[in-house]
Amino acid sequence: MALSTKYDPSQVEDKWYQRWMDKGFFHSEPNPDKEPYAIVIPPPNVTGVLHMGHMLNNTIQDVLIRKARMEGKEACWVPGTDHASIATEAKVVRMLREKGISKGDLSREEFLKYAWEWKEKYGGIILEQLKKLGASCDWERTSFTMDEGYFKAVIRVFVDLHNKGYIYRGLRMINWDVEAKTAVSNEEVIYQEGGEMSKLYSVRYKIKDADEYVTIATQRPETILGDTAIAVNPKDERYTHLVGKHALVPFINREIPIIADDYVELDFGTGCLKVTPAHDPNDYEIGVRHDLDIIDTIDDDGNLNEKCEVPKYVGMDRFAVRKQIVKDLQEAGHLVGEEDFNTRIGRSERTNTVIEPKLSLQWFIKMKEISKKAHQAVMDDDVVLYPAKFKNTYNHWMENVRDWCISRQLWWGQRIPAYYYGKGENDFVVAETPDEALVLAREKSGKNDLRAEDLDQDPDVLDTWASSWLFPMAVFHGFDDQYFDREKGKIIPGANAALDYYYPTNTLVTAPEILFFWVARMIIAGYEYKDEKPFQHVYLTGIVRDKQRRKMSKSLGNSPDPLDLIQQYGADGVRTGMLFSSPAGNDLLFDEKLCEQGRNFANKIWNAFRLVKGWETSDNTTEELNQTTIHWFRSRFNQALAELEDHFTKFRISDALMVVYKLIWDDFCSWYLEMIKPAYGAPIDRETYRQTISFFEDLMKVLHPFMPFISEELWHELRDREGNDCLIIAPWPTGGAINQQSIEGAAFAFEIITNVRNNRNARQISPKETLDLLVKTGDFKKFTEFSHVICKLANLGSLKETAEKVDNAATFVLKGDEFFIPLEGNIDTEKEREEILKQLEYTKGFLASVDKKLNNEKFVKGAPAQVVEMEQRKKTDAEAKIKLLEESLAALA
Repeated sequence: MALSTKYDPSQVEDKWYQRWMDKGFFHSEPNPDKEPYAIVIPPPNVTGVLHMGHMLNNTIQDVLIRKARMEGKEACWVPGTDHASIATEAKVVRMLREKGISKGDLSREEFLKYAWEWKEKYGGIILEQLKKLGASCDWERTSFTMDEGYFKAVIRVFVDLHNKGYIYRGLRMINWDVEAKTAVSNEEVIYQEGGEMSKLYSVRYKIKDADEYVTIATQRPETILGDTAIAVNPKDERYTHLVGKHALVPFINREIPIIADDYVELDFGTGCLKVTPAHDPNDYEIGVRHDLDIIDTIDDDGNLNEKCEVPKYVGMDRFAVRKQIVKDLQEAGHLVGEEDFNTRIGRSERTNTVIEPKLSLQWFIKMKEISKKAHQAVMDDDVVLYPAKFKNTYNHWMENVRDWCISRQLWWGQRIPAYYYGKGENDFVVAETPDEALVLAREKSGKNDLRAEDLDQDPDVLDTWASSWLFPMAVFHGFDDQYFDREKGKIIPGANAALDYYYPTNTLVTAPEILFFWVARMIIAGYEYKDEKPFQHVYLTGIVRDKQRRKMSKSLGNSPDPLDLIQQYGADGVRTGMLFSSPAGNDLLFDEKLCEQGRNFANKIWNAFRLVKGWETSDNTTEELNQTTIHWFRSRFNQALAELEDHFTKFRISDALMVVYKLIWDDFCSWYLEMIKPAYGAPIDRETYRQTISFFEDLMKVLHPFMPFISEELWHELRDREGNDCLIIAPWPTGGAINQQSIEGAAFAFEIITNVRNNRNARQISPKETLDLLVKTGDFKKFTEFSHVICKLANLGSLKETAEKVDNAATFVLKGDEFFIPLEGNIDTEKEREEILKQLEYTKGFLASVDKKLNNEKFVKGAPAQVVEMEQRKKTDAEAKIKLLEESLAALA
């Protein structure tokens, strides 16, 4: 059957993915004879569908896992999804609303039934989409953070940390999401780049029993009705006479004390600060220091309540009240000014609603002590971050770590295993099961007649991150009964073959924005339960942005559908498109043209294969030209392989791809195949053909991690294969000798060929017309090895040495040698002069850039010796070239 003139991914991708699945190539089991290589996927939300960030992240993971598999390692990539409490509950509530059902009308059990139905219907979509990308995950190990075993692990860890004294329940100022109606952690509060515009309102408060006012500045006038003090700096002489007196809250005339506190900034606003302990974390701290009343005027849904004491505001949304109270303050003569103000406004990472600081009884983990080993691990490079710049970010967060609020006021998630048996503050027990809770409650209360129905389980669930922080251990069932020592609160060493084999995993690929949400906490959990880091390397990808540097989002309409891209350009084209410009930790500026470039690369490879397979072979002796070419390409391949390995060790995945891209496109397709290509209709000798097929196979091997589908397809087209002889498990190439002289000789030959071709084009000389080339050089022997190549590819009748300059010839200069192409008849002197002037101008500019480097003391002292030496060689070559060009210019004159 004739090969298609174009590569068609739709005929290839599903076929090979199914074949890999059927053969079990993705599945891994502990193998003592092989080195393990494990990656755990950052579990996408069960609500999610594939977006560009997923595409980048999972492409990189697949590149790493495929390479490890070919290197003979026991490669295990564990997939899974996260139950995503807030996002999933919101989806289910929306679905119910469309059916005319209110969450408030359902029992918890009824709601969870609907939630599980939704999960079963929609929860696996993103994993199926990852298969279209080519993700070679061990699907048999797929985990979900609400699976029965995983659920038990999360509950077990909560009980253990509570028993160790790390988990406590307390009344604290927390971040409240009024849309999701739940607390969120500090790390889940996001701020827009560059801040947001707001208004700063100046409001005056009357001093009690005096004809005097103080003016405060506030961004949140809706909280005025919860004020319980006005604070001034004790050093502020403007207000010292007022300290100890009382002011009156506008509209309600509540008497509030004027206090002195160092927190107040002398030069911000008016120097007077309204103190609202219920609605601001800093005000709360002031309130604690001065024993102030706490008046919570905003309900969980963001509406003002009766405690505001103004009936018309009760039940109104906080921002509606803000608009109204500004009007009312103005009418009453209390508003004395307003100005635009750029500030940081905290928003919920999940719902984007403005966070409401709120005093609430919640569950927390004490983070300072439990984080110490995890902090040190990164500082000592036991866990290495790529790029290293994130080490400072990590250090800052760990040094300033705050207690983690882990309770969420939701129904979907792991329900907190605290059971209340009375109304007292400490009338509760924490246990893994209701039966264990009943035993503990009887012991703690002294009431042996307590029954199971007397216990009320805490209604809240755990923060989603309080389940996913166990992922590298829980996916290998590390917390199952037979593997976990409940008394010591540790995973039993040597008991779990899979965990002991794969843990610590090798590489985590994730986004910098969840460095603290997830990465740091996994390291904390790893040391707490396994006394070991969870992974060795953390590769932090950048954010995918559009050409205008905007973050891709649905709301901006600048995020293409990844599946549409795959349909248009093929999975291989999209994978390479994502990687062409994705340096670690730096943002990727995505342009669809990159996917087009990836598709074009696939077509280039396909056409190279068609060319080779179209050749007839003969038993002729291998020509000297072909022997030289084979020797060169073997060295060039080994050189590229060394570069490739170096990039992989440094997690320069984009650079690694470019090495393969240039090796195939430039060295193999543009040079090697042209060098050995037989004359039209003529056969190629069998040995050269055999070597070419062998090279093609090696190229498909290094290409496979990046472009798995076309490489596997061509692997099977290159020769007949047995059933399991698939590229996905073929051995990774091993390096060999690198003949630097051959590589440099070929590179010089290619420059000569390119210059001859450029001269042909400039003078409109047909490529079919044979030319001669003379060279004025001090060492003509260096042209011997590649003279046949130069003559063939430049279509030269001869390549000879000359001691003198040649008249009526086109000229060019390379590495101090002067080349002449004799031309029949008179040459166009003016055109020749223009060409030399162009070369002269370019070379002088190049010399200036080299001189700038060499004149930079910092560069000369800091750069490796070989780099400085290379720059000095460039300078010498450029100076020689300028001299020869100037001589040629003078000769023309």
